[in-house]
Amino acid sequence: MTMNFHHRRSEEPEINLIPFIDVLLVILIFLMLSTTYSKFTELKLTLPIADAQRARDYPKEIVIGVAGDGRYTVNRQPLAGRDLTTLTAALRTAAGGDTERMLIISADANAAHQSVINVMDAARRAGLAQISFATQASRSGGADGETR
Repeated sequence: MTMNFHHRRSEEPEINLIPFIDVLLVILIFLMLSTTYSKFTELKLTLPIADAQRARDYPKEIVIGVAGDGRYTVNRQPLAGRDLTTLTAALRTAAGGDTERMLIISADANAAHQSVINVMDAARRAGLAQISFATQASRSGGADGETR
């Protein structure tokens, strides 16, 4: 009985990179799709300012003011409530049944977006379709005072 003591040649282990690359690509695609881009959330906006000529005068205009804290005025008369029903009733009263009147929204730059949306919704409910926004002239030029 002879024993076979031949030394076997051991094979070098080979690393297969293809599954590793596949996993990395899947992770990369997942991160690209799930990442929110912070540049859209970092926008610093100061509204409203416009460079426009002085607005024409509307003889039958209704001016509604929106303060920074959410209070409303209709033709410089403060409203008791801030809800949509009170606002709609005040706009109907100010319009006097004339749905062709121009509604000018004069909102503070720090007013909540929802407050302005409430005014627009109340105008729609009151039947007022002509809406304009009041802005101030920019300091670099344009008209003096209020533009629309």
